[in-house]
Amino acid sequence: MSDKFDYAGLGLKCGLEIHQQLDSKQKLFCRCPTLIRDLGESTYEFFRYLRPTESEMGETDRAALEQSKLKRKYIYKGYDTTCLVENDDEPPTEINKETLDIALCITKLLRMRPVDQVHVMRKIVVDGSNTSGFQRTAFLAKDGIIDTSVGPVGVGVLCLEEEACQKIEDKGDSIIYSLDRLGIPLVEIGTEPDIISPAHAKETAQQIGMLLRSTGKVKRGLGTIRQDVNISIAKGARVELKGVQALDMIETIVEREVQRQVSLLAIRDELLARGASVCDTVFDVTDVFRGTKSKVLLNALKKGKVLAVLLPGFAGFTGREVQPGRRIGTEFSDRAKTSGVGGIFHTDELPNYGITAEEVNMLRRAVGATENDAVVMVADLEVRARGAMESVIIRARETLEGVPEETRRALPDGNSSYLRPLPGAARMYPETDVPQVEISPAYFGSIEIPEILTERAKRFESDYGLHRELSEKIVYSSHLPLFEELMQRFEGNTIVTATLVVRTLTGMLPELRRDGVEVDKLEDCHFLDVFSLVADGGISKEAIDSILRAIAREPGLSAEDAASQLGIGGMDITLVEKFIDQIIEDRSSFVREKGPAAVGPLMGVVMAEFRGKVDGKILSETLQQKINIYIST
Repeated sequence: MSDKFDYAGLGLKCGLEIHQQLDSKQKLFCRCPTLIRDLGESTYEFFRYLRPTESEMGETDRAALEQSKLKRKYIYKGYDTTCLVENDDEPPTEINKETLDIALCITKLLRMRPVDQVHVMRKIVVDGSNTSGFQRTAFLAKDGIIDTSVGPVGVGVLCLEEEACQKIEDKGDSIIYSLDRLGIPLVEIGTEPDIISPAHAKETAQQIGMLLRSTGKVKRGLGTIRQDVNISIAKGARVELKGVQALDMIETIVEREVQRQVSLLAIRDELLARGASVCDTVFDVTDVFRGTKSKVLLNALKKGKVLAVLLPGFAGFTGREVQPGRRIGTEFSDRAKTSGVGGIFHTDELPNYGITAEEVNMLRRAVGATENDAVVMVADLEVRARGAMESVIIRARETLEGVPEETRRALPDGNSSYLRPLPGAARMYPETDVPQVEISPAYFGSIEIPEILTERAKRFESDYGLHRELSEKIVYSSHLPLFEELMQRFEGNTIVTATLVVRTLTGMLPELRRDGVEVDKLEDCHFLDVFSLVADGGISKEAIDSILRAIAREPGLSAEDAASQLGIGGMDITLVEKFIDQIIEDRSSFVREKGPAAVGPLMGVVMAEFRGKVDGKILSETLQQKINIYIST
């Protein structure tokens, strides 16, 4: 991606927060397994209502307050692999030692300094994702560093914490969560704001991801790692973008947020120059739409009201774009939705949605709007509608100030939407149920660090003669342990080479998946079985595709049985030799004329007969040997 902005000139500050699940056998504060279950396997359910609590200093976190505006019922699905700790009906146990060892290994890889004692804290979260209303987290290390192509990036914090519940369904007044993910251990890694561009943000995330994978102790797959990005520019404000799932989107996310802040600052300046302001009154304009034909409004009027706010001087600006496809009006709508409404209307987009031009004129007269003013309105239950309009008033005032500090949700297209205010210090307080853990110099020194993946890739190039691209593919693949086991098992075999194994695991398997083959049914033992048959000459490497397809359909099959069913393999080498002898005899003049060069043309004939039944290398060597003998006699 080419840089769209002068990021240095804008004073870009950017830092990352990486949340990575750890691949431990048990959860962080209980001994339940870290298994993700199907919802249909749930064995019980219960519900909770959550509310924010004050800190020890008598303060209430602003983010928690906003999350609690909606009085929602939270329903939790439990399993035979979850326990009373997840239910918040039993105190947590001590920190899982296996998990702590993995986190300390990551601490070493990031060149960080661990704390002397690990103290667990409670972080208030009242969106229902934790049954207790808080997340347990422990500060573990600080003062790390990552080397990048444009200089070092500091790593300010590493925390060990528990994963939240997985949201299953949002029904508006209630949300269904699954308890299987709650309590899975994860590390949160926070960099310093040393990142200077979108490309640099991606490189930094890649470096951290490489080090995490180097441990061999982190979970893989969708949802097991999340990137949050903190961004500000000199005249803007710090914004936290939550939930960047795809590494390739980080560059777009950073660029789009810079674009949003630049646009908001420009809009602020234009509004102030125009003398724009915000009216604090919430107007009841229900009577304006008594005779409306708009289906959206009619549905709302059956149970609620239409309320509106006046924004003097905002005409033309509520429809101004701040990100591709997102406008100031979208920012207002995001805030309004925190009160439970579906969205808002504003006069820059009306008449529309069945609302007529006459109704728009009546709306303007009802609130006293001039042609330079914008009107924002909402239709819903009165309590929701009033909360929505009050939120719009707040956001409109912030528009006149510039860029508000807030937490935003990263969207799949690279844009973002409002999530909640930035949390403050009041959300953290001590966890008294979990004992502290000593991190002595001897304990920390005993933690072994693995060979990092970049070094392992170089070793594979050297040891196995792998091309760099294939070497990098396999070290970043989930099949890395299987590859190393296969290389150890078939060391010195001239048929089962590293190149063949890598191409099978990183090339053939994705192709099979695209063809609809259920490759997840293939286990390590199946690959060991298949490659053993190849190594022994039982099947050719060209038959691997067909054999894997057959085993995926029927996982109980052995590779030999699959080959037998398909009618491949098991070829008697004497039959191959007789066929080659006959080919040479039939083409004796050609063989005498070409000598050893006859191997190439005749190989096509031989392969046509034995493809998939005998390894091509064996066929080539046999043909070459037979031709050499023939021309020497």
